[in-house]
Amino acid sequence: MTAVTAPLDPSAAPASPSAEAAAAAHATGGERDLAAAVAGRAPSIWDDLLTLTKPRIISLLLVTTAAPMYAAGTPTWWQVAIVMLGGYLMAGGANAVNMYLDRDIDDRMARTRLRPIPSGRMHATAVIAFGVAIASAATWLLAVTINPLTAALALAGFYFYVFIYTRWLKRSSPQNIVIGGAAGAFPPLVGYAAVTNRLDLTAAILFAIVFYWTPPHFWALALLKQADYDRARVPMAPLVWGEAETKRQMTWYTVLLCGLTLLPVASGAFGTVYLASAVLLGGLLLWGVVRVQVAAQWTGPAWWVYKYSLLYLALLFVAMAVDRRIAG
Repeated sequence: MTAVTAPLDPSAAPASPSAEAAAAAHATGGERDLAAAVAGRAPSIWDDLLTLTKPRIISLLLVTTAAPMYAAGTPTWWQVAIVMLGGYLMAGGANAVNMYLDRDIDDRMARTRLRPIPSGRMHATAVIAFGVAIASAATWLLAVTINPLTAALALAGFYFYVFIYTRWLKRSSPQNIVIGGAAGAFPPLVGYAAVTNRLDLTAAILFAIVFYWTPPHFWALALLKQADYDRARVPMAPLVWGEAETKRQMTWYTVLLCGLTLLPVASGAFGTVYLASAVLLGGLLLWGVVRVQVAAQWTGPAWWVYKYSLLYLALLFVAMAVDRRIAG
């Protein structure tokens, strides 16, 4: 569940090392690589291990894990801490395995060529061993200290991301983000089950919200990174459907998302604080997506949608927890 300039020109001259570092770090969890490049030193093994987990992407997943815990009940601080640790290890393991599986295409894209494997800093075997090890540790931790359902849901997200999205859909279908995006929708289920030890209609709606949020979020990035994806032969929507159809699909998914976010209010799960937040945040997101569709120069609006959509999802889930605390 991981995160951007105008489309790159394949015929352009090679970027300078500092420009490559900046491109690779942006939205890919490569902050340590960039910091090391700026400092004039090679990233350490600890920098690389952290980079493998994609911390910037995981930070959003943790918000969508923690907020449902407070929306579902009153967790103790140690429950939250353990679920956060387990969630980080599981998502980090999935991201590391993803980098192992994508090692053959990562060096073709400017934003990924500085990752530990394509840069030659880490051996592929070490990367997959690290990913499997921390995911296994997460499974044990969640099963023993929280409950087996929470561990099973976290592990299901791991397998979905690694095998359904990365191994199967990513390189075979423009629906890769639509279907594969379900992997990023597991964290709300994990957080909810950690407190309730069950799943219900509210949990299903939380899953659906993240599922429908994913396409407009990642297609905004895909519009901006078409040349990168083309070089890597990844059939992202703009390359297969064209820009106009991709932008139209973004609009429809956003409309569905905005309607879906109101269902928890209709079901009685949340109240007025969440309702006001959902309407305001969703209206702003829809406005941004419509700008992408109608603007003659859509690069700026697409950038805005990509970045705002991250804030949108985080604030929406925080609003759920706040609403429950106020109501409780």
